[in-house]
Amino acid sequence: MTSTRRVAVVVGSLRKDSFNRKMAKTLAAMAPAPLSLEIVEIGQLPLYNQDDDATPPAASVAFKEKIAGADAVLFVTPEYNRSVPGVLKNAIDVGSRPYGKSAWKGKPAAVMTVSPGAMGGFGANHHLRQSLVFLDMPVLQQPEAYVGSAGDLFDDAGGLKKPETQQFLAKFLAAFAAWIERTAKTPA
Repeated sequence: MTSTRRVAVVVGSLRKDSFNRKMAKTLAAMAPAPLSLEIVEIGQLPLYNQDDDATPPAASVAFKEKIAGADAVLFVTPEYNRSVPGVLKNAIDVGSRPYGKSAWKGKPAAVMTVSPGAMGGFGANHHLRQSLVFLDMPVLQQPEAYVGSAGDLFDDAGGLKKPETQQFLAKFLAAFAAWIERTAKTPA
C-alpha cells in the first residue's frame, strides 16, 4: 500500500481571489490518493537578503521547513511580463539559500501556469522550469499545463465550469502522482 505523498503547492499570486489560487484549491480538492496537496503561503516572506543567512527571519525558516517536509512541490502561477512573478522568485530564493542548503533539492515537481490570455502563461512556465533544473528538482514533462482563458474556467463559487478542464486536471494529477513515485528519493 502506498503511503500519503505530501505535496507543497506554491501559488505565484498573492491576490486572494486569483485564478491561480482557485486552480490550486481545485487541484487540492480533486487530488487522487496518495496525494495530499497543501498550499504553502509565500506572501509573508521577506525579500531574500544574503546578510540574513546566519540568522534568517522566522517566516523564512518556517517556509523552508514546510518545503523540506513535503515529498513534492506543485507550482501554480500566473505569468508577469513573460516570466514568473517576483514574489514567486523570492520564495524560490528563500527556499534555496544559503547555498548548499536548499529545501527544494531533489523534490519531484510540476508546473501549471494559469492565465486569462490564450497562451496560458507559456513564458512563466518555461522560465520557472529553468530555475527548477538548477535546484535539482525533477520536473514532470507531460502533460504540459498551460491553462489559458482562465476568466471562463470558474463559476462564482470558484468551481470549474467545464468538464473537459476537470478531465485534463485529473489526467495531470494522475501523471504527477506517477511521476512522484518514479522520482521521489524516499519510497512510499
